[in-house]
Amino acid sequence: MSNLLKDFEVEGKNQSLEARKRWRSSVSIVKNRARRFRMISNLETLAENDKKRCQIQEKIRVAFYVQKAALQFIDAGARTEYKLTDEVKQAGFYVEADELASMVRNHDTKSLKSNGGAEGIAQKVSVSVTEGVRSSELHIREKIYGANRYAEKPARSFFTFVWEALQDVTLIILMVCAVVSIGVGVATEGFPKGMYDGTGILLSIILVVMVTAISDYRQSLQFRDLDREKKKINIQVTRDGNRQEVSIDDLVVGDVVHLSIGDRVPADGIFISGYNLEIDESSLSGESEPSHVNKEKPFLLSGTKVQNGSAKMLVTTVGMRTEWGKLMETLSEGGEDETPLQVKLNGVATIIGKIGLGFAVLTFVVLCIRFIVDKATTGSITEWSSEDALALLDYFAIAVTIIVVAVPEGLPLAVTLSLAFAMKQLMRDRALVRHLSACETMGSSTCICTDKTGTLTTNHMVVNKVWICENVKERREENFQLNLSEKVQNILVQSIFQNTGSEVVKDKEGKTQILGSPTERAILEFGLLLGGDVETQRREHKILKIEPFNSDKKKMSVLTSHSGGSVRAFCKGASEIVLKICEKVVDSNGESVPLSEEKIAKISEVIEEFASEALRTLCLVYTDLDEAPSGDLPDGGYTLVAVVGIKDPVRPGVREAVQTCQAAGITVRMVTGDNLSTAKAIAKECGILTAGGVAIEGSTFRNLPPHEMRAILPKIQVMARSLPLDKHTLVNNLRKIGEVVAVTGDGTNDAPALHESDIGLAMGIAGTEVAKENADVIIMDDNFATIVNVARWGRAVYINIQKFVQFQLTVNVVALIINFVSACITGSAPLTAVQLLWVNMIMDTLGALALATEPPNEGLMKRQPIGRTASFITRAMWRNIIGQSIYQLIVLGILNFSGKKILNLEGPDSTAVLNTIIFNSFVFCQVFNEVNSREIEKINVFKGMFNSWVFVAVMTATVGFQVIIVEFLGAFASTVPLSWQHWLLCIVIGSISMILAVGLKCIPVEFNSHHDGYELLPSGPSDSTA
Repeated sequence: MSNLLKDFEVEGKNQSLEARKRWRSSVSIVKNRARRFRMISNLETLAENDKKRCQIQEKIRVAFYVQKAALQFIDAGARTEYKLTDEVKQAGFYVEADELASMVRNHDTKSLKSNGGAEGIAQKVSVSVTEGVRSSELHIREKIYGANRYAEKPARSFFTFVWEALQDVTLIILMVCAVVSIGVGVATEGFPKGMYDGTGILLSIILVVMVTAISDYRQSLQFRDLDREKKKINIQVTRDGNRQEVSIDDLVVGDVVHLSIGDRVPADGIFISGYNLEIDESSLSGESEPSHVNKEKPFLLSGTKVQNGSAKMLVTTVGMRTEWGKLMETLSEGGEDETPLQVKLNGVATIIGKIGLGFAVLTFVVLCIRFIVDKATTGSITEWSSEDALALLDYFAIAVTIIVVAVPEGLPLAVTLSLAFAMKQLMRDRALVRHLSACETMGSSTCICTDKTGTLTTNHMVVNKVWICENVKERREENFQLNLSEKVQNILVQSIFQNTGSEVVKDKEGKTQILGSPTERAILEFGLLLGGDVETQRREHKILKIEPFNSDKKKMSVLTSHSGGSVRAFCKGASEIVLKICEKVVDSNGESVPLSEEKIAKISEVIEEFASEALRTLCLVYTDLDEAPSGDLPDGGYTLVAVVGIKDPVRPGVREAVQTCQAAGITVRMVTGDNLSTAKAIAKECGILTAGGVAIEGSTFRNLPPHEMRAILPKIQVMARSLPLDKHTLVNNLRKIGEVVAVTGDGTNDAPALHESDIGLAMGIAGTEVAKENADVIIMDDNFATIVNVARWGRAVYINIQKFVQFQLTVNVVALIINFVSACITGSAPLTAVQLLWVNMIMDTLGALALATEPPNEGLMKRQPIGRTASFITRAMWRNIIGQSIYQLIVLGILNFSGKKILNLEGPDSTAVLNTIIFNSFVFCQVFNEVNSREIEKINVFKGMFNSWVFVAVMTATVGFQVIIVEFLGAFASTVPLSWQHWLLCIVIGSISMILAVGLKCIPVEFNSHHDGYELLPSGPSDSTA
């Protein structure tokens, strides 16, 4: 099978165009192309969208070059004049939406200056840059300037799916056959008897179409909900004088937006104030070099990303008036990238379809030959009647129906159904799957490289210990008793409040709120406990320059000027790094005294002691300067003020989640910026660092020779003091040795590792927009246990599809062979077109609903991950398929050829009774085999069955409708009512398949697993004592 499917292989991520074209061209037999490829990306549409995107990017690039060439200084007389409309005037605004859009889009600095700069524009849109928009004005601003929403394709109605289901070629042929059958039947047998066969086919087609359309429509609603969730982005704005968080969709012209590293610019706007703002405009212009935005170059475009610095911007243009809005319109079409399992099952469906088509043609040919031979032997070869035409039409309908059953169109669609169901459930469990393939690939993950902060820990940080003036002080409840001199206290408070990327604001209720990263919040909270006042500090000192925290430097610096004219630089960051740039230390009198080697050693011991208690350590330092430097802030000559130890408790349940991963054969590796001692302490507490495991620093790892790196890779469990590049290198090398790697990330610099990994997991709370856009799954609660849940559902999807494939292939084999053999021997098929259509619905749409949507069980996390190159149809599946098929063929064959004799059936309706028993037995064999298929290896197939209400509902509906078909719809389905003894016989025949399944599962075919299907695993690693 693997050789036959070699053209149907794609990567789970970053698929090549050649591979995508190859498998599409290899799909040769498709009943309904519109439905089969609905959820698959259209390569032609994607190519057109790329062309449109390039045109828009070129247009923006030209605008940038025009600006650089100073062509914006063209005489103002050549500019477009915008006349102020009465509607705008009456609303209290003094500038047109199109004028604002043109100004920002064209980077028209002259027009901006003529309007009074950012402050002038703010006045014209009736807003204060300090107070922001008033909530009462939101509606009128949306009315005049538009809403910040982009054009989307309208949702597809239910009738669209009905029409799509009717595009099935085989169903169209059957509809034609049914109409012809009604016409010929009424002419030969009269009304209404002559209508029954054709009407039965039409009613069956209507039922199939409606069930298919309902299933597809519900699936589309699930994807619509997921798409809506993906687009949810919250941003920080100032409104009504308060800093608050709003949805990007609710943004209006005049809003004052706060931007920080990793944010996506939510609309077009103008720079108000900020520090070191660097913008990545590659998504719009294609330019890779970041753009520096400041008072001289103040324009910000929607869709670009903040690469460095922070700022406040005034929103000037929203929604479809922005270039990003036009770009988003092209991105909203093209469909989802296919998943490896979808592609593989398209291959399986194609192969089986070809076999089915061959059997259908053979069946039709054999039936026709037998019919002609019978006419020849009776001497009526020259006499043809309408009854003969009806018989041939019936043969043709049977052949077409065999194709309906034989081409397993539902196989690739079942993957989409299962993934949609899993994604919906995961969304409830706080995991948002952005790409279908990620959910599938996560089931094969062998390694999770996870951050520490917020993922393994609670992300609620507090300063727990502090070293200052050669004394260690510990937090007691909500207080610190530092007993410092006034001068020392002042220096410490300055170091905290001047050098911060966070803000202390008042919410609507007037309560103090700290905005920023967890580490920054912890330090600011410590400063507030010391009695510090943010406003006083900001008034007394003016910030001249900020160097934001950098993952490479692992420190943050700020330059301030004092009221007396002096200049002071503050720095804070990773303790062992910042300590190296210190030459002095603050003593108990607040004086700077030289930092001797002996003192450095003592401070290093304190840092190590804090770290061994799982505290994150930071040094707070400062230096006084004669004048403000023109370039970077100094890298030496600082005075050490304090060492703080920040506690971030391990999340409840993390240790259990890590143990679950280890039991499932998934290695958990912790990658953190903390120092080695802190990292090891947390890793031991979480159960990540085990006996024989290696904890290594990023600097050591990146400098290893390639052969040593390969040798140590499998043992690495902790990487401390790592840079984003180290994480990328780790992921890249793990993939090279065959690992399927999931990696977490929250920062802008994590984007390369998220993109490189097999599954990128971004944090929903702490994660930046850049990280989220590069991720495959967003962990909404930042919890490691949620990551494990994604892996569990990924395995469930894979196993569920295997169950469905096993079930469907069994039905395929039996339906094909029984009809073909019967046609060859008796000249008629025991299963009519209507009956085969019902069987097709049982095995296709209903079967997928029942088996492909089963929730995961705990057993899934007690087996090894599914290998990247593992065969999808396993030996155990072939064993079950062949064993069940042989049993059903033997039983149905005996009934077909000797049933009348065995069951003592006599009389004119004996053939009809026998064919009904065959049909009924066949259906009950599938019903019981569907229960068997719930477990491929395990004997107990009933465990957890009633936890899946979908499965129970499908089983109940199948049996119920089967009773109705046999007992009440005989005229249309070619059945007759059966006695209770015959019903019991059919049920017994079906139920024997369950006894057979137990015997089959005892036949060993997979020699590396138990009879219950679980891999042999060690009991689990023990905790490291090293």
